[in-house]
Amino acid sequence: MQNILKQYQSIKEKYPGAVLLFRIGDFYETFNEDAKIVSKHSGILLQEVQATAGIRHLASVPLNAVDATIRKLVKAGYQVALCDQLEDPRNKRNIAKRGVTDLLKPS
Repeated sequence: MQNILKQYQSIKEKYPGAVLLFRIGDFYETFNEDAKIVSKHSGILLQEVQATAGIRHLASVPLNAVDATIRKLVKAGYQVALCDQLEDPRNKRNIAKRGVTDLLKPS
């Protein structure tokens, strides 16, 4: 998990003004302030977690709810960075490579 959090933080640094939806398996995970924003605007449960690598809050967006969540965030004025797995994680010994595949902005 530590390597995934390092990967998340590295990508988040490149998109500091955006809410980062970070794909892990069947969910897009959000952390800390992004998790609070997602929870507030989408009704997804905000979880407080034991601080690990600076992560204190978590909100998990199921794949089937990501489009609706993105629409709500953009409508509320947030920029959203969608970070996907760029390779099949089943074929990796380490963590799958991830990158931002879409950056959505309010009009």
